[in-house]
Amino acid sequence: MMTAKATSMPGVIGQIAGALLVLAGVGLAAMTARGLSNYHAAVGRHGGDLIELGADASPQPGQHGYMARIVGTPSVVETPHDQEFSQHADTPLLTRHVEMFQWREIRIGDDVHYELDWEDHPIDTSRFRQPGGHANPGSFPIAGKQFEAGLVQIGGFKLSSNLLHALPGSERIAPDPKSLPANLAASFSEYDGYLVTSAHPQDPRLGDLRVSWDGVPLQPVTVVARIDGDRLVPAIDAADGKGYDVEVGDVSLLDEFPDLPIPPESVLIREIISVLLAAAGAFLLIRLNSSRRDALLALAIGSMAVGAVTSVMYLGSDGHMAGIWLLIALLGIGVAIWRLRRHPSTPHPL
Repeated sequence: MMTAKATSMPGVIGQIAGALLVLAGVGLAAMTARGLSNYHAAVGRHGGDLIELGADASPQPGQHGYMARIVGTPSVVETPHDQEFSQHADTPLLTRHVEMFQWREIRIGDDVHYELDWEDHPIDTSRFRQPGGHANPGSFPIAGKQFEAGLVQIGGFKLSSNLLHALPGSERIAPDPKSLPANLAASFSEYDGYLVTSAHPQDPRLGDLRVSWDGVPLQPVTVVARIDGDRLVPAIDAADGKGYDVEVGDVSLLDEFPDLPIPPESVLIREIISVLLAAAGAFLLIRLNSSRRDALLALAIGSMAVGAVTSVMYLGSDGHMAGIWLLIALLGIGVAIWRLRRHPSTPHPL
């Protein structure tokens, strides 16, 4: 009696260990699949699966339609041109600002006073408490405007108009008075980084104009956008309503989109380990319940168990991966049937 119990105890422990190994393999695969599914679902809200291109990458076959993260300093191939003033600059986006020296009303409690200052829009003096003697000229003869560069690239990718306007930062662009057309050169002169119509720039008069330009600085940025041939464009079907992001510097994807979960690392290694764990458990169970030591059968059973569970985990989130794991499970079933028919097992007495 004591001998029977002693000899059966290792078998029971072995069967428990084998079952735990199978469960560990299946559990690891399921956790990996769930982590990837959650990550891909979150990425999908911002446009879909993403390729990490790194620094100054160029288009490659098979990338079309994917979201991409690329880091680099924009290169202006065709500069923007303000034809009216014949001004251009090495910047992705050139903005012309126009201001007029006008009356403005300042109210502090019941006190009202008036002063002349530069304003970027016409001020309606009819709303002044004391409009007499404070009339402004009215509409501007020249309007502010933005000018896009004809071609801006990061690496080998061209940036779409939306991405040009999303590039961050602003810096003053000094005007070139020598480039002014003759009709404007007669009215404007350069003063303190502006083009002004003032006869005495240090003492402007009512109705004088001053014009200045700003540009987007050329600095390292991180761009996330959709690949369309050799162009980066917004993902117009993104659930977040934006479909792109542009940040200064080398910014990680998780910093750009804080709502993204951390994806599992070393996915392929984790998947291989999960199959091997399940196969090790299956091998132990087979060895304890029969006289055979069939590593191939154990690997087939481990693949079948992990493949079946993992394919179910991917259903609804990644049809491609679900299909791959289903195929692995079916191959495991096929190999297991072949091994069992070729080498029938003999029960092993415990």
